[in-house]
Amino acid sequence: MKFTETPLRGAFLVDLEPVQDDRGFFARSYCAAEFAAHGLAEHMPQANVSFNARRGTLRGLHFQAAPHAEDKLVRCTAGAVYDVIVDLRPGSATRGGWFGVELSALNRRALYVPKGFAHGFITLVDSSELLYLMSVPHAPGFGRGVRWNDPTIGVRWPLEPVVISANDAGLPLLDSGATGDRA
Repeated sequence: MKFTETPLRGAFLVDLEPVQDDRGFFARSYCAAEFAAHGLAEHMPQANVSFNARRGTLRGLHFQAAPHAEDKLVRCTAGAVYDVIVDLRPGSATRGGWFGVELSALNRRALYVPKGFAHGFITLVDSSELLYLMSVPHAPGFGRGVRWNDPTIGVRWPLEPVVISANDAGLPLLDSGATGDRA
């Protein structure tokens, strides 16, 4: 695996290093020892799948509040998404900064999202699916978020959402000091 740190300290792109032959290829997509060597969470006890039927489906920007904050490894296993993270860490030099990248079944790229970051995505094609590895099990009641179109964050989404939940559309702005509950 190849680890490339994003402009937001602690968040990494993780690219496969495939070994190819006439059958196709084989590659590791997760290795606890390599994640630990980069200072990343090496224990991922939960995996989640997000299937999205329509192009333009937006989910986010979500995070889990302390004491159940989570690290995530996000990979698109079908279709394509524009994946976004926002640094919400108090005292961080890049607090309120964002980073976006296309994750797709074709590029097989993953994004490592550390604790203290909000995460969201918009689907670029119909029938897009993401696989999340999570550093902690889900804790009901600790899901939070900030609004996807918060002007102080200024994410440049590649298209306008066609499908967005009422809960995500109504999340608070970062400057409000609130972080809304999410379903």
